[in-house]
Amino acid sequence: MFDEKSCKFAKSHEWISLDGGLATVGISDYAQKEISDIVFVELPKAGESVVQGKACAVIESVKAAADFMSPVSGEVTEINEAIVEDPSLVNQSPHGDGWFLKIKVANPSELDSLMDFDAYLSSAEH
Repeated sequence: MFDEKSCKFAKSHEWISLDGGLATVGISDYAQKEISDIVFVELPKAGESVVQGKACAVIESVKAAADFMSPVSGEVTEINEAIVEDPSLVNQSPHGDGWFLKIKVANPSELDSLMDFDAYLSSAEH
């Protein structure tokens, strides 16, 4: 699922891995470390629409709550129920078992506004 060289990243620390027109999305390892111990995740329902750059989920840790921004617009096709039941999976495996959503991408050109892995690593937020 996650291959850092083929993934794209948003400035708000979400990653996206595209397989055809279906995208798997989650938060970066950097973001999970900054958020720290995640204790609650609220995800949208399958079938809901999400908009690039808009909040579509909530992440709560022992120290703060944060919005999860959708890196692309489209329709949620699947959510990761495992992280709802065990939010610590996001901390343990943010690029694996801790993924958040699968989205049917509405506008593939939105991917052009995202960073590749090297650009993300060298971005000002780090």
